[in-house]
Amino acid sequence: MPQLLVTAAVTLVAIVVTFGIALARKRYDTIDTFWGLGFAIVALVAFPFGDGPLSLRLVVVLLTVVWGVRLSLHLHLRNHRLPEDPRYARMGHGRLKMFLRVYLFQAVVLYFVSLPVQFAVDGTGIGVLGWLGVAVWVVGFAFEAIGDEQLRRFKADPANRGRVLDTGLWRYTRHPNYFGDACVWWGLYLLACSTWPGAATILSPVAMTFTLARGTGKPMLEKGMARTRPAYANYVERTSGFFPLPPRRVIPR
Repeated sequence: MPQLLVTAAVTLVAIVVTFGIALARKRYDTIDTFWGLGFAIVALVAFPFGDGPLSLRLVVVLLTVVWGVRLSLHLHLRNHRLPEDPRYARMGHGRLKMFLRVYLFQAVVLYFVSLPVQFAVDGTGIGVLGWLGVAVWVVGFAFEAIGDEQLRRFKADPANRGRVLDTGLWRYTRHPNYFGDACVWWGLYLLACSTWPGAATILSPVAMTFTLARGTGKPMLEKGMARTRPAYANYVERTSGFFPLPPRRVIPR
């Protein structure tokens, strides 16, 4: 599978270029914009190397690019209006340290998570599991895109300052965007399952889901929300943490 070596080299070059742009902008959160685009780049590079049916390769690449470009555009539009995320400042100073701890590490994670896409282009066809994967991807993309838009509109209204968004998709899960992100990658994984090597990449969506639900995603965000929004504790009591569920009834104390 020559694409594995080529995509690794391209990912490394792309992360070095992104780091150079970050230094020029004097904003290390440039990596957030690159995250989705990085997956799109990997998919586009892997496409011509795949020997699977053209229809399968087109579906895999299209789904990956659409998800990646939307996410990168969303994060860029959100971040450029705000001061840099303080998490980057807490990671310490020094260009080499920042490159190794943040940029190179995220490049490794990106490459590992993208393995289902790289193997899917060598699949035998879409099949039942593949179409199920497309359906899971659609659900995930909808949750992520709609959830992000609902949150953007909520934050844009000055009347909501200090309040907690608990309507729309946010009524059923505290993190519709993270849940959607996980579904996207489980959907892409199912598209890779037409071959045993593709099915063996199951740790990639597992790693993405764990990162979102237990790693640097949900826990870090909720820690900050609990500290700055008093109403968040009540929201946590009645709303599912990740998987969408009907709100729980909270008995007043």
